[in-house]
Amino acid sequence: MIPYGRQSIDDDDVAAVVAALRSDWLTTGPRVEEFEAALADAVEAAQAVAFANGTAALHAAAAVAGLGPGDRVVTSPLSFAASATCARYVGATPEFVDIDPATLNMDLSAVPAGVDAVVAVHYAGLPVDLERLPYRPRVVIEDAAHAIGAHTADGPVGNCARSDLCCFSFHPVKTITTGEGGAVTTNSPVLADALRRFRNHGMVKHPEVGGWYYEIEDLAFNYRLTDLQAALGTSQLSKLKRFVDRRNELADRYRAGLAGLPLEAAPVAPAGTRHAYHLFVVQVDDRARVHAALHERGIGAQVHYVPIYRHPLYADLQVDPASFPATERAYERLLSLPLHPGLTPADQDEVISALQDLLGP
Repeated sequence: MIPYGRQSIDDDDVAAVVAALRSDWLTTGPRVEEFEAALADAVEAAQAVAFANGTAALHAAAAVAGLGPGDRVVTSPLSFAASATCARYVGATPEFVDIDPATLNMDLSAVPAGVDAVVAVHYAGLPVDLERLPYRPRVVIEDAAHAIGAHTADGPVGNCARSDLCCFSFHPVKTITTGEGGAVTTNSPVLADALRRFRNHGMVKHPEVGGWYYEIEDLAFNYRLTDLQAALGTSQLSKLKRFVDRRNELADRYRAGLAGLPLEAAPVAPAGTRHAYHLFVVQVDDRARVHAALHERGIGAQVHYVPIYRHPLYADLQVDPASFPATERAYERLLSLPLHPGLTPADQDEVISALQDLLGP
């Protein structure tokens, strides 16, 4: 099976993890701080705080931003559920804004008045244009699970030029991986300190009392990343540009090979920005048939995503799918094609050939 995504692990990645295994620290050690410093440098943010996964990062961002009961948090319905469940974790109410069919990102110009926060999703790795927000809510969080290595006119995604916090995921199918892992970047030292407490039980040390002494000040979680994962992450970060360059090359090759077929190819990045291409999505009619036929040929196409409001967890919101026509139309037709740095020309040609057979005259 040709997978839609997978990790790219080299010998130096393995060596970095082995060195961590042989060190004195398997967790809560120096490699976590090294990874955080490298990440902050890569995205030009003042602070980076590592987490156990991207969902934990979103939860932490919502919590330290002070969101809670009575707050309205708007996000895209075309995303993984964590983009909205981070609001529910803190007792806030998630709401949705339809996507812009030209970008598949949420239509920020349609954000209603009076919301407390926006969780802006960079779908598939295409940066959402935060400049289009009609006003600045109290909290702006970027869900950049797909977008490390992407650039806006303001610089790298993650520099928080127009947001308070930016969240990343390092799952194996993402551009770089720590196995499982995530992070939050911010330019606020206050928020960074709160994030570090939140991932470590709300613990605050008081060495003036004694070297052993700490207090638990807040209800928090064990969302720590291990030194083993951080070692892998630091090694992977050194290849970020190469990985994103390769994803862009593969995207261009798909566009050329699929030209003339009855499908809509992935949106391109506007001039002055850079797409990270976590996903290369196309939109096709009779998606179920095409999906099944690709799998029969050993091609692991995927669908990203079932709209969040369709999940039973959100039934209480009583969302009418007809209120989100752009999201519904996209969902009916979306397919994610295999895309990762290790995808060979032969495998990509196999995907292109299969689509030509299935969609051609």
